[in-house]
Amino acid sequence: MTAEPAGIVVIGASLAGLRAAEALRHGSYDGPLTLVGAEPYRPYDRPPLSKHVLAGELRPEATRLPERTRLRARWRLGNAAVSLDRKARTLRLADGTELAYQKLLIATGADSRPWPVETGGGLAGIHTLRGRDDAASLRADLLAGPRRVLIVGGGLIGCEAASCLRDLGLPVTLVDPNPTPLARALGTWVGGVIAARLRESGAVFRPGTQVLRFEGDAAGRVARARLADGGTVEADLVIAALGATRATGWLRGAGLTADPGGVTCDAACRVLDADGAPCPDIYAAGDVARWPIRLYGDRLVSVEHWGNAVEQAAHAARNMLAAPEDQRAYVHLPAYWSSQFGINIKAVGLTEGADAVAVVQGTRASRRFLAVYGRAGRSIAAVSFDQARWLPAYAEAIEAGAAFPPILDATDQPRIETAAPGFPPARPSAEAAHG
Repeated sequence: MTAEPAGIVVIGASLAGLRAAEALRHGSYDGPLTLVGAEPYRPYDRPPLSKHVLAGELRPEATRLPERTRLRARWRLGNAAVSLDRKARTLRLADGTELAYQKLLIATGADSRPWPVETGGGLAGIHTLRGRDDAASLRADLLAGPRRVLIVGGGLIGCEAASCLRDLGLPVTLVDPNPTPLARALGTWVGGVIAARLRESGAVFRPGTQVLRFEGDAAGRVARARLADGGTVEADLVIAALGATRATGWLRGAGLTADPGGVTCDAACRVLDADGAPCPDIYAAGDVARWPIRLYGDRLVSVEHWGNAVEQAAHAARNMLAAPEDQRAYVHLPAYWSSQFGINIKAVGLTEGADAVAVVQGTRASRRFLAVYGRAGRSIAAVSFDQARWLPAYAEAIEAGAAFPPILDATDQPRIETAAPGFPPARPSAEAAHG
């Protein structure tokens, strides 16, 4: 039985869900509005979790996002959506509640990829880091004074956590199957700079290393990792930084184009049904959305970054209120930032498929530089290490489809150093799940 009047329902009470709800109200939507969240908390900011919360500089509850307008919304928190009936225009929550909707926004985000239970993932002391509860649990374990922390995975979360833990003076080993940290995002040529800083911080970095399983002590707490090369790493606390899967399991059987890689949308953020047709009443935004990005030949991408969640949420809300003939395409240049090992990293664009990279400001040796990535003679992405002043100019060049490298007469530009990016070969998803 449907207990509430139909209106707009937002599934996902995080950054994208909140900003979409605000945009709906700013867009003069005055009807019923419901926000559904799997976690029991009002929307909060995730980036501080791997930095300030782990360091003890910020309590988890202090990460709550400001609500910038009076939403007049019904909140259904701690009560995840479990199924969707498109024909009846209803969805069911974990407690059995049924909600009707006129239009639906899917903003369920992503979940941390857990370590498999069958290879030790159920042992105490093994953590993922995605939500408030994850950060609080990990912080409590850190306060207990672990003898050796093992981080599995050298992506952004793994590197940020390693940086934070070294600042706390904790012994850290980071293992990754790739030759350098951030190798899949930035390539090994640029990633080598992070590898050097990681080691200089006092952490142990073990590249080309794959963890097979974890073993525990008599009390059921993790004690060591068994490696593919036959070796072991002793650890009484583990952070499994294995990436994320999109939160789409509740859409199984709904007749939508959705899988662990995301829910597929058209350029206007309308979700596609199983036949590839856009649903006029269902939209998606944020980490969970996979859409054709015009700047990169309409390749389907999902972007797990703060700025995209904000911008796509506002765009989806705008289209939800617009007429069918006024559905506008979402145009976005992906961007993100990270602070680790004393370096502020900022990036724009997508590096995937790059066949060359050039340092166009600063030098890798100084660890203050700006690098541009090219593909088939066109600039497609740029990253700065403590050298962000020129980044907006390169972002404009990337959006304009400029040649690679795009700026050759900049002030104080050094001799341009060009190399192959050094991206590792793709590996099967089952292997990826282990680091």
